[in-house]
Amino acid sequence: MKTTKPSVNKKQLAYDYIRSQIVNGVFGSGYRIVIDQIAKELKLSIIPVREAIRQLEADGLIQYKPYSGAIVSKINEEEYMETLAVLAVLEGYASSLSAKRMNPDGIRLLEQINQSMSDALYEFEFEQFSELNRKFHDVLIDNCENEYLKEQIRQCWDRLSRVRKSGFAFMPKRAKESIKEHEQMIAMIREQNLDEQFVRQHKLNTVKAFKERKDSDIVLDT
Repeated sequence: MKTTKPSVNKKQLAYDYIRSQIVNGVFGSGYRIVIDQIAKELKLSIIPVREAIRQLEADGLIQYKPYSGAIVSKINEEEYMETLAVLAVLEGYASSLSAKRMNPDGIRLLEQINQSMSDALYEFEFEQFSELNRKFHDVLIDNCENEYLKEQIRQCWDRLSRVRKSGFAFMPKRAKESIKEHEQMIAMIREQNLDEQFVRQHKLNTVKAFKERKDSDIVLDT
C-alpha cells in the first residue's frame, strides 16, 4: 500500500508559520510545539505539520526532548557568538559574489537602508535598527546566484533574530560603528572592489564587541 506524501505547499505553509512564530519571539525558547493545535489553526492534517517540524529540527530551531516532544531550541551566548562567526565567513563570500552584479538602484537602496538605521539609532528604536540591519545584509547578498549559500545565511540570521528580539545582544556603540562600516562597504561596491575580508571582519567586530561586553559584565558581577 502506497503512502501519500504531504503536499509540498501544505508543508511549506506549516514551516513558514512555525518559523515566523519562532523568529519573531512568539514561540520563545523552550516553548512546546503542539502539532494538533497548529494543524487545527492552519486547517491542515498533522502530517504536513510533522514534516515541517522535522525540517525546523534540521535547521536547528526545534529539538525533541523526552516526555516533552518538540520544543523551541534555546540559544545561549556562546552559540550566538559561534553563529555570528559562521555568518561572517558565509556573508563575506556571498557579498563578494553579489557586489559584482549590483546595479546603481541596489547601491541607492543600501544607502537608504543605512540612513534609516542611523535614524532608528538616534530615536532609540533598537528593534527597528536590528530589522533594518538584516534588510541591509539581505540586499547586500541578493545578487549572489548561489541559492544554497543564501539559504545557509538565512538560517544563521533566523537564529540570531531570536536573540536580538530579547534585546540583550544590542550594543549602541557597536551599532554606530556598524553604520560607518556599511558606508565603507557601499563605497567599495560603487568602486567595484568590495573586499570579502572586510565584510567578514565587519561581523567579527560584533563578535569581539559582544565578548568584551560579556567579559566586562563578569568583572562587574564579581
